[in-house]
Amino acid sequence: MPKSLAFKKSDDVSLGIELEYQIIDPHSYSLISRAKELIRNIKRSKYNTRIKAEVTQSMIEINSSIHRSPNEMYQELLSLQDFLIEQEDELHIIFCGGGTHPFNKWSFQKIFPSPRYRNLAMKHRFLSKHATMFGLHIHIGCRDKENALYLTHAFTRYVPQLIAICASSPFYQGVDTGFNSARTSLFNIMPLSGVIPFFKTWDEFAKYFYLMKNEGIIHNMKDFYWDIRPKPEFGTVEIRVCDTPLTIKHAVNMAAYVQALAFYLLDKKPIEITETLYYFYSHNRFQASRYGYDGTFIHPTTFEHISIHDDILSTIKLIEHYANQLNSMYHLSSLMDDVIHKKNDSVILRQLVKQHASLVKVVAEQCKIWQTSR
Repeated sequence: MPKSLAFKKSDDVSLGIELEYQIIDPHSYSLISRAKELIRNIKRSKYNTRIKAEVTQSMIEINSSIHRSPNEMYQELLSLQDFLIEQEDELHIIFCGGGTHPFNKWSFQKIFPSPRYRNLAMKHRFLSKHATMFGLHIHIGCRDKENALYLTHAFTRYVPQLIAICASSPFYQGVDTGFNSARTSLFNIMPLSGVIPFFKTWDEFAKYFYLMKNEGIIHNMKDFYWDIRPKPEFGTVEIRVCDTPLTIKHAVNMAAYVQALAFYLLDKKPIEITETLYYFYSHNRFQASRYGYDGTFIHPTTFEHISIHDDILSTIKLIEHYANQLNSMYHLSSLMDDVIHKKNDSVILRQLVKQHASLVKVVAEQCKIWQTSR
């Protein structure tokens, strides 16, 4: 009998997010390796479990607690932001959002000296520093493993939407990449990234997990860098494909959208879970990364070609009822307004380049946006 993989029960569509932020030198607006000092400085703070180091020292991650209400999560994240602003003054650093730093070189980064990240650096070598990219991770609670596996597969149909809405990485190492989200393509260089294999049952997934673990390929679930992955130890499904937005408000709007979408998917089960979900996955993902809202989405079952922009607006109509039940229509309406006007953070960043003709000044503006947006 195959070894079972326990799933921690959570409330369906409970919500949590993780946000990876850039640590910036306030003089040069380059990335600066100060995560060690920050983590040391907050050790006795009430937020010490909510702010964590990442693989390189110019990154931090903030984590929300578990919420049902996106608005309550928003208030918690604003408190975390206020605390980080205090740290900015104390440590002479600043923070900003965005999926990539516009002009820094990955080779200049320093690995955070924890056992996990040192081991990753030994294994992955340059890929570890190359992973100095910044994402929004959204966790959706599930009451059982069957719902978790269903959502993991069903969410793949909406990955192009999530990329387009959250795109915030048009620049990389000093150039305009031509992409809305360069990060989503750049991160695919990591082993075990991209899309989860097609498992029909949780037992198939468990068998695969233990095979990979027994062969020494992975140590735990964190070693799967899939766009969407089950997190059985948390009782969630984790969406990892989104760039870090420039503002906390946009991150919470995105989380509210995903929560209402998950509520709809679990209630109606409208997506048939078959391998056809993955036939056009790479194409659709590329279209969103490259063109954002103007990308073309090929429906995985009807084969209809529609714009990602129109697909999002159609989906919002489907999930408005669920957002009302979750008291999150304010966040959904705010997000819909951006979609209607084809506005994402990559559009904002490109406008800033036109205005200032300097990537250094763009980063300065990113920091101001992060500090002042509410």
